[in-house]
Amino acid sequence: MLKGFREFILRGNVIDLAVAVVIGAAFTAVVSSIVTNLINPVIGAFAQTQGLENALELPIGAAHIKFGAVLASILNFLIIAVVVYFVFVYPINHLKNRMDRLRKKGVVEPDAPVTELDLLTEIRDLLQAQQSPPQPSGKHADPLP
Repeated sequence: MLKGFREFILRGNVIDLAVAVVIGAAFTAVVSSIVTNLINPVIGAFAQTQGLENALELPIGAAHIKFGAVLASILNFLIIAVVVYFVFVYPINHLKNRMDRLRKKGVVEPDAPVTELDLLTEIRDLLQAQQSPPQPSGKHADPLP
């Protein structure tokens, strides 16, 4: 029972996921701080309120609808999306496309990491070579007339 749990925890993708969650939480805190402490006061200055959360507030009876708080959340999301795209997604896609072009040309960089596709292709070629019947050679290779 403990062995299975240990294997589950030490699996690469579980650890990678845990690291991603921790980094994502820290990153979210940084972006939230930027929105709360930099962007909100600037927008609040234009709206003449203390912050974006208090801007565009609509009182309806005892309730208060805070459009500014919703706008702050949308800005927070957009900033996170922009940073994730331009810091992670775009560079990785650019590198993948570059490696694909080099592979198609037959040029492989000397320090290029071996990918799963490379390994699977090599395994496939080895299996095909093992399954094909051996080709006869030598003086007995020619069929008899």
